[in-house]
Amino acid sequence: MSVNRLGVVVHEGRPVAVAAAHAVHGWCDGHGIPCTDIDVWREPRLSGREEAEAAGHPDLIVTLGGDGTFLRGARIAAQDGARVLGVNLGRVGFLTDVACDDVLTALEAVLRDEVQVEERLTLTLRTSRPLTVPEGMEAVLRGRGPALPPPAPRTGDPGWGVALDATALNDVVLEKLARDRQIAVAVYIAGHLLASYSADAAIVATATGSTAYSFAAGGPVLSPRVEALVFTPVAPHMPFNRTVIAAPDEPIAAKILPHSGRIAVSIDGELRGVLGPGDWVGVYPAPHRLRLLRLRPADFYQRLRERFRLADAPATAADGVAPEVFPPPSPEVPADMSTLRLPPPTA
Repeated sequence: MSVNRLGVVVHEGRPVAVAAAHAVHGWCDGHGIPCTDIDVWREPRLSGREEAEAAGHPDLIVTLGGDGTFLRGARIAAQDGARVLGVNLGRVGFLTDVACDDVLTALEAVLRDEVQVEERLTLTLRTSRPLTVPEGMEAVLRGRGPALPPPAPRTGDPGWGVALDATALNDVVLEKLARDRQIAVAVYIAGHLLASYSADAAIVATATGSTAYSFAAGGPVLSPRVEALVFTPVAPHMPFNRTVIAAPDEPIAAKILPHSGRIAVSIDGELRGVLGPGDWVGVYPAPHRLRLLRLRPADFYQRLRERFRLADAPATAADGVAPEVFPPPSPEVPADMSTLRLPPPTA
């Protein structure tokens, strides 16, 4: 698998990440591959397309940090069609699975075409008007480091709102701004009213993002291979507080009701704008997918067990420790199971 230009996104607050970045630059020098640092913490922040252009449109982006650093690199990679390799230096690491010490081994595997490419669904959105952040609000709401600018409009269609130049790998979140003012939104799936919600927030996530904010709000865990939109209300003031999972061709829209407080629109955890009563947001799959590189098939469920430190039920202690995998009893897989994802057969 050829690499024409490599971009590096590094969490500069971690010395081990900085050291790994130096190693990546040295590897690129040794292979004659142009390598560019992508500073996603600069002030002012740039859009994903602007970041890709400033970096010379790398076809491989390496992120050195945790899942937060990965999301910053993925935003650039997805919009520009690049592949992304996540090196894990964080605590959770659902998106990054290459150990820091293995980064050069992983790069060699990329050149030998010995990696697997996972394509992940991403989201984009339309709004009734372009997103803006009121003056003085950004400093209060933003997280660590400079904030991204509101996404630029791609097109404006009468009746269909403004298509925004934005990509979400995890989620799009509508959340309240004031402690004493709930959001009030009418939620539509595939164009039909589901219900009107008064809540702290409303989340539209991908399967990839099901282990992020949606999970913390009580949503289900989905395999990242599932093609779906996951709608989860946060602390709704109504009996129906369940997650609803929609098919990828069923867009999810929210109309902000007259008595709602103002609503912050966050994309992958970063504030991108504020809307008010009468506005609306529509979330649907983006035309581009993220191409995530893996050294080996991802063991999502083992990672789920490890990252959340899942404990076996005390009542099963007398049964001993269950095996790590459930292997087939023979090397011959039955024909009706030949297309299933299973551990390698025993010899």
